[in-house]
Amino acid sequence: MLQRLIQTAVFEQLHSSPAVALLGPRQVGKTTLAHHIASGWKKPSLYLDLERPSDLAKLSDPELYLREQRGKLVILDEIQRVPSLFPVLRSLIDERRQTGEKAGQFFLLGSASLDLVQGSSESLAGRIAYIDLGTLNVAEIRKKDKPDTLWLRGGFPESFLAASDKESLIWREDFIASYLERDIPALGPRVPAETLRRFWTMLAHNQGQTVNAAKLAGGLGVSSPTISRYIDLLIDLMLVRALRPWSGNIGKRLVKSPKIFVRDSGLVHALLGIQSFDDLQGHPVVGGSWEGFVVENLLSVLPRRATPYFYRTSAGAEIDLLVAISPKRRIAIEIKRSLSPVLSKGFYQACDDLGIREQYIVYPGQESFLLSKEIKVMPLHEMMDKIVGDVG
Repeated sequence: MLQRLIQTAVFEQLHSSPAVALLGPRQVGKTTLAHHIASGWKKPSLYLDLERPSDLAKLSDPELYLREQRGKLVILDEIQRVPSLFPVLRSLIDERRQTGEKAGQFFLLGSASLDLVQGSSESLAGRIAYIDLGTLNVAEIRKKDKPDTLWLRGGFPESFLAASDKESLIWREDFIASYLERDIPALGPRVPAETLRRFWTMLAHNQGQTVNAAKLAGGLGVSSPTISRYIDLLIDLMLVRALRPWSGNIGKRLVKSPKIFVRDSGLVHALLGIQSFDDLQGHPVVGGSWEGFVVENLLSVLPRRATPYFYRTSAGAEIDLLVAISPKRRIAIEIKRSLSPVLSKGFYQACDDLGIREQYIVYPGQESFLLSKEIKVMPLHEMMDKIVGDVG
């Protein structure tokens, strides 16, 4: 479902915007999707991989080369590798606007949000649309009936489709090593690979918890500002998500630190050495891993106008996922790894604080049922369907 929705969104944006940027971590399927887009595009297309020396050589004079491609959909993969292209793209887009060509000129693929968005926002403001591509979600693999496999292995296609859990784990370990040893250094940050691995592993151990920069800094022997820099780096690489706390003025003492999740559950498990589903079931991180898995799946189908938060007060009132659809409509979602979920007083108090009447529990079962008049218990895939159909 996600890939289909993304493909539709890309087509729509390419028909209205001169440039579209598809953002997502490495190996998530951006290149495959781009080739699908090109095959369905009515005009000719050109694909350049900016990590391939032969393709990069074609751009020794980028303005001249790209000007010759007029009328084609030009796909530039790993665009963050060549930030000097952004001013050239701006110039060509503005030049073509003068003759009435307004859409479908450049399709940019990037796996580093920070470099890509900073460079493009400075040069392509008002000329580019952004679309995020995440990993596989539950709705996309539902027919295979393997949600637990997806949770264990994560949503990177090669990891999920591996012949065995062992092969999947090897792929994820190689993926982590590649980011630490090749991709991150190539983007400029001077962070020792072993230090960043330890930090990434610490985040996996604390999956879904609020940031305690001082504690993390003490564990690594660095300063709190350095911890913030490491978190920002992993967020910009789309490997970590910061879920913001709700911060409205309701006269309560609210938690102000974000919750941090390693976005892909398979990477959580690889970082912690979890090899099988049995290992996962007995691991202390199982609850946090399940929460992160559910959050990432739900946010993958959330409409753009909706804003996700969590809610927590110093007195213990808490909502795992608070979705603000509009100023007057909010949805409270509690995430439980139990077939007989029980809500704490803190959830009821939080819903009373915010006046929320739409209340749900996402659990690992397969049937929906009412826990009370206002609270419905749902499997993850049904909650996703509701978000797409009702909220979206």
